[in-house]
Amino acid sequence: MSEHETMEYDVAVVGAGPAGLAFAIRLKQLEPNVSVCVIEKASTIGAHILSGAVIEPAPLDALLPGWRENPPPICVPAGEDEFWLLSKTGGRRLPVPPMLKNHGNLIVSLGALCAWLAPQAEALGVDVFPGFAAADTLHDAQGAVVGVRIGDMGVARDGSHKSNYTPGVDIKTRVTVLAEGARGSLTKQLIKRFGLDAQCDPQTYSIGIKELWQVPAGRARPGRILHSLGWPADNRTYGGGFLYHLDGDRIALGYVSGLDYSDPNYQPWEAFQQWKHHPLIRPLLEGGSILSAGARAIVTGGWQSLPKVEMPGALLIGDTAGLLNVPKIKGTHQAIRSGMLAAEHLAAHGLDPAGFDARLRGSAVMAELKKVRNIKPGFKKGLWFGMLNAAWETATGGASPWTLHNTPDWSALHRLGQYEEPRRDYVTRELPPRDRLAGVYFAATEHDEDQPVHLHVADTRVCIERCTTEYGNPCTRFCPAAVYEIVDDGAGKRLQINAANCVHCKTCDIKDPYQIIDWVPPEGGSGPNYQNL
Repeated sequence: MSEHETMEYDVAVVGAGPAGLAFAIRLKQLEPNVSVCVIEKASTIGAHILSGAVIEPAPLDALLPGWRENPPPICVPAGEDEFWLLSKTGGRRLPVPPMLKNHGNLIVSLGALCAWLAPQAEALGVDVFPGFAAADTLHDAQGAVVGVRIGDMGVARDGSHKSNYTPGVDIKTRVTVLAEGARGSLTKQLIKRFGLDAQCDPQTYSIGIKELWQVPAGRARPGRILHSLGWPADNRTYGGGFLYHLDGDRIALGYVSGLDYSDPNYQPWEAFQQWKHHPLIRPLLEGGSILSAGARAIVTGGWQSLPKVEMPGALLIGDTAGLLNVPKIKGTHQAIRSGMLAAEHLAAHGLDPAGFDARLRGSAVMAELKKVRNIKPGFKKGLWFGMLNAAWETATGGASPWTLHNTPDWSALHRLGQYEEPRRDYVTRELPPRDRLAGVYFAATEHDEDQPVHLHVADTRVCIERCTTEYGNPCTRFCPAAVYEIVDDGAGKRLQINAANCVHCKTCDIKDPYQIIDWVPPEGGSGPNYQNL
């Protein structure tokens, strides 16, 4: 007999992001008697959510028509748009591309939006369970998904049971909805198990690193939106910054680095800190203070990388499926759309996921992605080709008779000596934080030190015997939280994993050139505690 208690629901949703919550709300609107639960690994709803974020409000209007009468706590109408091509000491203001025009959109904190959405779901009868990490999927004799298993609590680092040990609960369902966001751990397992990616390109990602600042009174201009390309990235590395002016003398800013970069010495966190020191950005921040900071992988593969989104007993929605519109730098409207579409499909088909893949591919969600499918891949050939290609694809509405293809991000990394080191042209930094560990402080991340390491490295000998000489241990540079460290303690070099620093961005799982790092959820409730990111 299993030691795991069992709970039964008609539907379980893994992930309380915009897709998962929109799905739960819409399903209960259509089928009030269907039992629905939402499982979230963060200690509170929204604590692991990080995004820009400027959102298109139309899907939210359709989901909750009266929401504007009681909006989320951060909800600023978009104002002036700016688009810049930066050099080290200046830049050129360019016409704003159509994809980046934000008239009618809203600047929000996506974490605060999700924390606001959760009570809307609960009011309809959805059970929302923060602090519980789904560690595995359950399957019947035929292999169909029949639920999820919550990870055990109170397990020591050596695997023994502590005094507070509690075995995880099995949640049995008729259908399971995966809404884990980019690079979901269960989604990764199910894609492999069911071969969901057999007919698509590999998925690709970027890393977004963000800070929220309190600035001196009068400096923020609520609604102002700035995006940039160019410095500090070289012309072969995809990267760009964003800066959004909020109310309350706050500014949200961040930097996105494509994880298809080739330079083994590139450091995404350092690129962000350099960008903050550009003459266009630095004067806005001087004299201010950081309120919150964090990082998250962003799914960027688009139309050609969409896996099959249905399998026996389960389906994929939102960023876990890969629905972000990269040129727009927006995915929330796509997440909400896909969640609503999934709910409508299940309500119309007796909770049978069969047919949802075709329905999604025939919807406006995929039509939007198809139009922009060639823009991000075009930047693989450099900044200038990428910009020309983007202009062409925008002018033609994506009607090119070809589709550019994606390759795995990890495969793009060059070995030491095989890549011409770019001239970084970096400046001396003075704005906080001073280093990555100081940045982790502003993420308020917390893990019990005596819990199993949730970053599994299949063979650490590879790290020392091969990676040190072949790539120079890039994990020590691409991780924004200094989780990975090569130490020499007298017995020789070894990999040290500072798992307590982890902000759950998933970059290591994506960019490791040997693909031997597997990110799995730590004990429920662990991780960052993002505030208004």
